[in-house]
Amino acid sequence: MKIAVEGCAHGELEKIYDSIEFLEKKGGFKVDLLICCGDFQATRNIEDLKALAAPAKYRELCTFYKYYSGEKTAPLLTIFIGGNHEASNYLQELPYGGWVAPNIYYLGNAGIINVAGVRIGGISGIFKERDYYKGRFEKPPYSEQTKRSVYHIRSLDVFRFKQVNGSIDIFLSHDWPRGIHKYGNYHQLLKLKPFFSEDINENKLGSPPCEDLLHLLKPKFWFAAHMHCKFVGIVPHKDDQKVTKFLALDKCLPKRKFLQIINVDHDAEKPIEIKYDLEWLCILHYTNHLISIDSSMVYMPGPGCDERWIFTPTKDEKEFIFEKMSGDLRVPLNFAPTAPTQEELQSTPKKRRSVAPLLNSQTIEFCEKLGIDDPLALILEKTDNSNSATQTLNNSSPALDTSENSASFVDSEISGILSGSDDLDASAGVGDSDKEAAAPSPVPKNRLSMTLPPPKFSPSYREDSSFEINNSDPLSGEDSPLFIIDEGPKRSVSNEELQDDQPKKETTIQGIKKFKRRNELIYKQTVDD
Repeated sequence: MKIAVEGCAHGELEKIYDSIEFLEKKGGFKVDLLICCGDFQATRNIEDLKALAAPAKYRELCTFYKYYSGEKTAPLLTIFIGGNHEASNYLQELPYGGWVAPNIYYLGNAGIINVAGVRIGGISGIFKERDYYKGRFEKPPYSEQTKRSVYHIRSLDVFRFKQVNGSIDIFLSHDWPRGIHKYGNYHQLLKLKPFFSEDINENKLGSPPCEDLLHLLKPKFWFAAHMHCKFVGIVPHKDDQKVTKFLALDKCLPKRKFLQIINVDHDAEKPIEIKYDLEWLCILHYTNHLISIDSSMVYMPGPGCDERWIFTPTKDEKEFIFEKMSGDLRVPLNFAPTAPTQEELQSTPKKRRSVAPLLNSQTIEFCEKLGIDDPLALILEKTDNSNSATQTLNNSSPALDTSENSASFVDSEISGILSGSDDLDASAGVGDSDKEAAAPSPVPKNRLSMTLPPPKFSPSYREDSSFEINNSDPLSGEDSPLFIIDEGPKRSVSNEELQDDQPKKETTIQGIKKFKRRNELIYKQTVDD
């Protein structure tokens, strides 16, 4: 089977198909399957660009929308994983994979499928340690923080791959596995990307979880992208004499090495169609209870715990799941649009355009059949319950004081701290390294604003209370308080002042630090305001 492997698509689907057609005519062969290694950018319309984590100048609709609307049809079966520049609102509808357009299949957050006897696995997104152990808590519409955290891989996805026992022919990741540079022409790589040297010296180039999976799964081929250059490596696995052929490719641009045709042995008697992988279905089913939709840290079970921590399926479990799937592992051709096409959107007034997340019928059908949960459905259910509880509370409680006498606490300098993020990074777009550059952006005010209660001190003490923001290392992850309260030196009280029949003297507390923010003036309210 001839497979076309493509690096970062960046929405240029039309150009990729044209390039394949050119190679087919030139070489006199037919490509059976296209694999894309992330940054696919399945943007259905211009509204999807709002969920794309990239600088505004790189947010272009490109050509996928034509295949979504039916204006064009993919000329060959196309499979892709997610990267760090995606229409995440669309992909989040398909956590277990599904059709984003006719003949174009997304592998999901993590997944394994079979195509004509070729077993293909893949993991979407990139590694960020700060989000690795969190649940998948994000939902559209995204903040500047969640727009990025939504594409960070989670420990549950890696844990599930570690339960796989059968051999894998092809594995896909957007990130490179950490340490992969040691297995190829490392000096040539540094000529192309000299700024990689610092990360290489510190062993930070690539993804640690992908490094683990590379040496555990030992696939025949591993394809990646992200770094925007071509790199080839041969990884020997000492224990069983297996070898993994690694290939990373560039982004789709003229004169860039973004496409390569390879030959992979397959079952010629089987059609070129996608089937679910039975072992993977079992793993999804029996680890469903480990799904988390919380932003707090969640750790997978392991040796010594009092619950099951090995989920490699048994024969009986495989038979049970096979029966649940009615003995048919073919992926149904059940694509259904969940958002208006670009043409439909243009005819819709802006006020009527909705950004609310939707559940995808493909995911609903898959989850009901396999007996598992849709993380997005859990999030929406939690949100609905929370909104109902808030509405009940608002109806039964007195309204908060929102007058100008109450202090409104909204400060862009601490928005990153309040949001719980240690990197409100505006992604570096489609630059050569594609690393995420730190560019703090305030979280929307409705997420941050809070109303402080009236002061409990007398008028003569109106400037005595002070909060100092601890900006020394607010994002270090240490268990330090968000605010440091400096009450100043304590004043001793004389016995005379404690006597009830003595007149009270107006006193002031000295030595208290004042605000150290650029918005200091907004806090200097008098009680008479």
